[in-house]
Amino acid sequence: MEIEVSEEAGVRYLHFGSDWIQGAMRIARPWSLELDYTREMMTCLLLRPELRWPRRALLVGLGAASLTKFLHRHRPSTRITVVEIEPRVVAVARQHFKLPEESTHLDIVVADAVDFMMQQGPRYDLILVDGFDADARAGMLDTLPFYVNCRARLADDGMLITNLLSRRKDFRHSVARIKQAFDDRAFAFPSCDNGNAIAVAVIGEQLELTMEELKKAAVKLKKQTGLNLLPTAARLEQSTTCAGGVLSI
Repeated sequence: MEIEVSEEAGVRYLHFGSDWIQGAMRIARPWSLELDYTREMMTCLLLRPELRWPRRALLVGLGAASLTKFLHRHRPSTRITVVEIEPRVVAVARQHFKLPEESTHLDIVVADAVDFMMQQGPRYDLILVDGFDADARAGMLDTLPFYVNCRARLADDGMLITNLLSRRKDFRHSVARIKQAFDDRAFAFPSCDNGNAIAVAVIGEQLELTMEELKKAAVKLKKQTGLNLLPTAARLEQSTTCAGGVLSI
């Protein structure tokens, strides 16, 4: 796999030997989330707005380290583990995308995430899955066994957020697999313009939030981090999961 870095209009991009963008960083704001889908993956912080949540987070796929850097900066008490299959991606993220040094709160594991999820280990409050090959295929990361293993590694009231990508913008089969693994407690946003769709799945107690609570959480998050998820809250309001103005999962 060829790894390439390009720059345009103040934004640095990561590619795996093709035009597909595997990550991006605005050079003047390396800690911000440049791509729409990465911002939407932070929906978890609207659904669990406590500052000390998540205690533990697992990120599958490093890419340009956007999600890693955002959580590392804005949730400093979170213990973050990143699983990345390609050691060269880790090296490029350090050299070109300001990946922080490993510490007691950041652990980079070079491994196949499918194997990693089958092992015994700590449970995580949050699992973020964003892993693709050079042809933008998720492979085994978009299978029922993988989603079942993700569920087994979640702590009580844990949450899975996964990035789905399709040239045809057809995510029905992926969402069906996630729902099967999570007893139907999952939903997906409508596709972003670039062909990504973000799916959310939860376990534990029923999660119920009014649109007013979600919007208040979005305003608070924007003040804390600069990340504006009010458009995401509006997209939630339009989804079938918000019947009667209440998000219920």
